[in-house]
Amino acid sequence: MKPPRIGSLPSGARDAISDVGEIRVGHVTLDQGDVQTGVSVVVPHAGDPFVDKIPAAAVVINGFGKSAGLIQVAELGVFETPLALSNTFAVGTLAQAQIRAAMVAHPRLGREWATVNPLVFECNDGYLNDIRALAVSEEHYRGALDAASADFAQGSVGAGRGMSAFGLKGGIGAASRRTGGHTGDYTVGALVLANFGRLESLTLAGRPLGRRLAAIPSAPFPEKESPEQGSIIMLLATDAPLDARQLRRLALRAGAGLARTGSVFGHGSGDIALAFSTAYTLPHLPSRPMPALAMLHETRLDPLFSAAAEATEQAIIHALWHAEPVRGRDGHVRRTLRETLRRLPDEENPCAS
Repeated sequence: MKPPRIGSLPSGARDAISDVGEIRVGHVTLDQGDVQTGVSVVVPHAGDPFVDKIPAAAVVINGFGKSAGLIQVAELGVFETPLALSNTFAVGTLAQAQIRAAMVAHPRLGREWATVNPLVFECNDGYLNDIRALAVSEEHYRGALDAASADFAQGSVGAGRGMSAFGLKGGIGAASRRTGGHTGDYTVGALVLANFGRLESLTLAGRPLGRRLAAIPSAPFPEKESPEQGSIIMLLATDAPLDARQLRRLALRAGAGLARTGSVFGHGSGDIALAFSTAYTLPHLPSRPMPALAMLHETRLDPLFSAAAEATEQAIIHALWHAEPVRGRDGHVRRTLRETLRRLPDEENPCAS
C-alpha cells in the first residue's frame, strides 16, 4: 500500500521539509522498554543561526502546551537556535542544551553580547513513554544535531517515538508542495510532531474512515470515548521572501491542513504552528548590513497558503503511515494506520492496490 496523495500541487524532490533551502533534520531515538521517547532537531541553514537569524512567526491554535521561546519569536520575528522537539518534561533539558551549545560557539554570549533564546517544542508522549523517568539528556540533543541530514526517517523516530495520533501510532511526518504561476516557483515544506486526535474523527484524504476503523471488532482501541487531547507541532518552511507578519499568516494555514485530518483543536490539545523563511537571514551584529530584499506581494500569498495546508495534511498522513507499532510503558501498545487499514475490505480501503 502507498500513502494517499494529498492535493494537486507538485511535491519537491524528497516530499519533505528538507526540499526547502539547506534544511536538515536529525533524530535520536530512545527505545528502552518503558522509555519510548527521543529528540528531533531541525537545522534551518548551514551557518550559525545565532549570528544569522531566521525570520519566523508562530501561531497558537490551541494553547495546551509547554514550549519554550515563543514570546521572543513573537516580539522580534526571528529565531536563533535549531528547532528542538521532544516530550513535555524534556523542554528544560533541551533549552539548557541549546544555551550551552550557543555559549560554546560564542564566548561573548551573556557578557558583551545578549543572551540566546532557546526554542523548544513538545508533545506529551506519556501513554507509551515513562515520561517521569526524565530520560532525555543534553547529550541526546547533541546527537540529534550531529545526525541532521536532508534525508531523514519519519514515523516512530526521534521525538515521535512515543507519540500517538487518532488512537494509532503517531510521530514525525514531513512533506512539501511547490507553487507556480504568478506567485513564482516557491516551495513550502512541513514537518509535524503528531500526537493528537480521536480515532472516530480520522479523515484520510477526504474520506471519514475513523468511525469505520473504530468499529472493527478485532481491532479494539483504548480511549474511544475520551475527549480529544494530545498535541501537534507544525513547522513550515518556505524559500519565498516573506516578512514575519506574512509568515504568521502562513503559519495559520497549517491549521487548515490539520482540520482536514479530523482535528477540532480540542481543549486538551496543544496545537502550535511556526513558519520561517530561508530566503534571507537577519544579522546579529549591528555592524553588518540588513538584507535589501523585496518581499512577496500580499496578493500573491494564496498559492503559498494552499501549499501550507496541503503539506501539513500530507505530513500528518506521513507521520501515521511511516510509523511502526510501539509497545511501551506498562505494556501499552499503539498499532499503526497501515496494519489497521489492512483489516478493511479492499472496496473500503483508499490505499488498497
